[in-house]
Amino acid sequence: MASAFSATKFTLLNSTTPRSHDNQPLYDPLKSTTSFLGSTRKLCFTSFPKLNIHNSQRRSPVVAVSEAVKEKKLKSTSNLLITKEEGLVLYEDMVLGRAFEDMCAQMYYRGKMFGFVHLYNGQEAVSTGFIKLLKKEDYVVSTYRDHVHALSKGVPARAVMSELFGKTTGCCRGQGGSMHMFSKEHNVLGGFAFIGEGIPVATGAAFTSKYKREVLKEADSEDVTLAFFGDGTCNNGQFFECLNMAALWKLPIVFVVENNLWAIGMSHLRATSDPEIWKKGPAFGMPGVHVDGMDVLKVREVAKEAIGRARMGGGPTLVECETYRFRGHSLADPDELRDPAEKAHYAARDPITFLKKYIIENELASEAELKAIEKKIDEVVEDAVEFADESPLPPRSQLLENVFADPKGFGIGPDGRYRCEDPKFTQGTAHV
Repeated sequence: MASAFSATKFTLLNSTTPRSHDNQPLYDPLKSTTSFLGSTRKLCFTSFPKLNIHNSQRRSPVVAVSEAVKEKKLKSTSNLLITKEEGLVLYEDMVLGRAFEDMCAQMYYRGKMFGFVHLYNGQEAVSTGFIKLLKKEDYVVSTYRDHVHALSKGVPARAVMSELFGKTTGCCRGQGGSMHMFSKEHNVLGGFAFIGEGIPVATGAAFTSKYKREVLKEADSEDVTLAFFGDGTCNNGQFFECLNMAALWKLPIVFVVENNLWAIGMSHLRATSDPEIWKKGPAFGMPGVHVDGMDVLKVREVAKEAIGRARMGGGPTLVECETYRFRGHSLADPDELRDPAEKAHYAARDPITFLKKYIIENELASEAELKAIEKKIDEVVEDAVEFADESPLPPRSQLLENVFADPKGFGIGPDGRYRCEDPKFTQGTAHV
């Protein structure tokens, strides 16, 4: 069995190292010979000389996130990365994510959902590999591709599906929809429709955890925040500002880049000067990690250490998970821009198929046990659809709730009733 880190890269950057794009022509994703696109090569640990840091304000050098786990694996007498129980939990969560999203596609095309719906098919190893290691108190901040993140964190399938249907039984009472999953109970701090929106929110949540522990002296406050975002976000200002703040204050946060290589229809290789996003971590004084995001076991090992490091006060980590979405950007996208050969390459590396093969080959569970899980998930998803379909729509009186902190000056009339209940409320507007 190969090491969990045979496809990960943990390193420090020497400031004198030439940038990979110097004197290189512009990237063409269909002609480029770079191994980054569709990379299947084994990425080994790279040793660099210690940084010669002249800034006296930096109290300690950046330490590669790999060392503790490397030592642990050397001492291990077993080649297995997971127990049977862990394997079944991972498999069930990934199958739930896939089956749920497939059902979303069906319901969308049947007119049960509205607006833009972005599915997570193909990226399940990232959500499962990270989120299933969290405690209930830990925070997750997602993007517009947020259904599966919510499911992995424990939000019931019924609540997520109902939200997609715009029903009162949804996790946001039907007011959030596909791109705005939120659950106070499960510390899911939302999906966000615009790229980069969630990163400052996640940084704020991490600051809250640190403040509780160090200022309010709440010794049991060991909460960690995961901030998920895509490759298209990594050239935005919020990303850089929050990396700086998190590193400066050693916040308990892990920045998880779900690099599916495409920002809508823009190839990552064409949109950024250096496509290796993980390198931006050491630039801000934190470890930067590149991991095969199609392999849940490798993702999980990296996540385990990055989360543990944050929980123990070691500060943030930037993890780049190279993954791939099996569908278009959204269900309104015909997905005609990506090379069919590229899509076929990643389809052959389906993360669920890989985990199933690993479990069976290592005799962690039988085919029958896995089929039982799949049957159970099919029933859960069918139940979620039935529940959502039968749930009531929100009343008009709910229209302005949770919109204004003090709605009395705007949303409520002199008689104490919501203005939207006035029959004249919609006069002069187009009725759809």
